[in-house]
Amino acid sequence: MKLGMARRTAEALCPSALSLERDPAGETRRFEPVLDAIENLIPRVEVVEPGWIFVPMDGAVRYYGGEEVLVERVAGEVGGLAPGARFGVADGPFAAYWAARSADPTLILEDDRDFLSRLDISVLATDELVATFRWLGLTTLGGLAALPRAAVASRFGTPGLEAHRLASGEDRMVVPRRIPPDLAVEQSFEEPLQLLEQVGFAARRLAGLLIELLSRHRVAPHRVEVEAEAAGGITRSRVWRNAEPFDDRALAERVWWQLRAWTESDGVPGGLVRLKLSPADLSDEGYQPGLFEGMAARVEAERALERTRTILGPDSVLRARPQGGRDPAERVQWTRWGEEFPEPVRPLSSPWPGKVPDPSPSLVPPRPQYLDVEWDGGIPTRVRLASRWEPVVAWAGPWRRLGRWWAEEETSDLYQIVTSAGAMLCRVTGDRTSVVGVYD
Repeated sequence: MKLGMARRTAEALCPSALSLERDPAGETRRFEPVLDAIENLIPRVEVVEPGWIFVPMDGAVRYYGGEEVLVERVAGEVGGLAPGARFGVADGPFAAYWAARSADPTLILEDDRDFLSRLDISVLATDELVATFRWLGLTTLGGLAALPRAAVASRFGTPGLEAHRLASGEDRMVVPRRIPPDLAVEQSFEEPLQLLEQVGFAARRLAGLLIELLSRHRVAPHRVEVEAEAAGGITRSRVWRNAEPFDDRALAERVWWQLRAWTESDGVPGGLVRLKLSPADLSDEGYQPGLFEGMAARVEAERALERTRTILGPDSVLRARPQGGRDPAERVQWTRWGEEFPEPVRPLSSPWPGKVPDPSPSLVPPRPQYLDVEWDGGIPTRVRLASRWEPVVAWAGPWRRLGRWWAEEETSDLYQIVTSAGAMLCRVTGDRTSVVGVYD
């Protein structure tokens, strides 16, 4: 088995395997000691998800006397808590992430761009864009960075521009705006909150208040500091970071995970008496996910699809990709979600003479629908729709289709027929006409 394998495939290889649902709150609780150990050396860490954090090092490097010394100290602190931890040091978060992925166990980059230039183009994690780059002969980030930026932006728009920036090593931490004090929200509790249900309700309520307050200013935060004060006077804080601006649901989850981790580890002894949420890195540009981030959203979507497939059956969730063929129904290859596409029976690169000209129908019924058509010397004149007859306002064709004699198929003709009610692709076989596609 390997990481990323579909659960059904893994269970087929190992029937005795036990499948467990992901528990983000439990992961946050188990990761909390690692964060505490790092914060003993560096006051601020930004949590993307349990197991993945960014640490600003500028001040700490000067204090401890160098990057190597600081990384050794951090590795020593977390070594017993997170065996196998890997560390990457770079100027920007994108390069630091891939440096950590490539580290064994530490990789300190002297030149972000030189390191990134050797990475495979697939690290951009945008399948459609990566496939296009490969088709153009670009296999590494260095090849992409060598292209003129204006040409990439003109051809691929904002995603291409962002990819070119990352490939060029120009990714940087977002510079926080100055946050007015009135954009933070805070709530105090006369009676300390000790039950998890009470803490969860407070987290959801305050997260909703913060997002509602920020929405009045038409901004949303990429980072939020969660600050909790215990009845004993201890104050704990943690910064959570997200690739996309937080909405109320996503923020409430992060705050709940953090408060649950602190509560269950006795990090707020005596109960919670004050909770404060302070936003940072405000965005007024809407959601533009990073090319290497958004992993939590992907995991959530995969869980929903897996649940749907479990309830409705393995054929209920399908994926599609284009393939060669003449008819619209033939030009789509389907496979179950979570499974690899088999080799196409009809290659897309073949010429396919006689195929239906573009544009393709937007709707292809699973079975041909029979239609009454009046003809005048091979020209369609009227179409019966329900109880009324509609005149044909335009038509094209026919495209002769010789049937596969070995499969006992008949010869047929394809017509594009337009009425005032819409446009259709019709197949005429003998004296029968059927709809095989509907145009938008």
